[in-house]
Amino acid sequence: MSERRTRILLADDHALVRRGVRLILDSEPDLMVVAEAGDGAAAIERARAVRPDLAILDIAMPRLTGLQAARELSRIQPDLRILILTMHDNEQYFFEALRAGASGYVLKSVADRDLVAACRAAIRGEPFLYAGAVTALIRHYLDDVRTGGIPERAITDREEEILKLVAEGHSSKEIADILVISVKTVERHRANLLQKLGLRDRIELTRYAIRTGLIEP
Repeated sequence: MSERRTRILLADDHALVRRGVRLILDSEPDLMVVAEAGDGAAAIERARAVRPDLAILDIAMPRLTGLQAARELSRIQPDLRILILTMHDNEQYFFEALRAGASGYVLKSVADRDLVAACRAAIRGEPFLYAGAVTALIRHYLDDVRTGGIPERAITDREEEILKLVAEGHSSKEIADILVISVKTVERHRANLLQKLGLRDRIELTRYAIRTGLIEP
């Protein structure tokens, strides 16, 4: 009797990427893509519906990023394993992924080499880090030893949602409608963002959102 295949949710806003990744995974006897999503919010909806064993998330996606989706998926399905699959070899994204609950970080440039191994490691409950991430982790640890701690995220999840929507060009009224909150609440969160991040206006908020991976440049 064959072993049960690992059921995978794959989320990326590029259909061509999803198709290629699915070919890699479905060709393995122990792996099977059971659902796809084109953005972070859809990934959460699909995860609720199919209850996968593993979610593979791109970082830069519309509506919700892969990091935002990872945080929510970790909350609603704590036993779900999460991998970040991204084109960004970026230390900040890497550490945000770990904080969001991901157990692995795989670069798209070497997905054909690393992704299957990363999936199997995640299912075993083991971390999977590419070589550059290991170097970053060691360097970050040494910095942590010197400074006495890793700073917490500067903004709340709600503020991050509003930051993303502001950076995407939505008005306060549009953001209020999307998040089902009042315009006054949106404006309060926006003012808090500017104060917390030491920024002056929408342009600087947008630059910050690009730098932290909430939106693509």
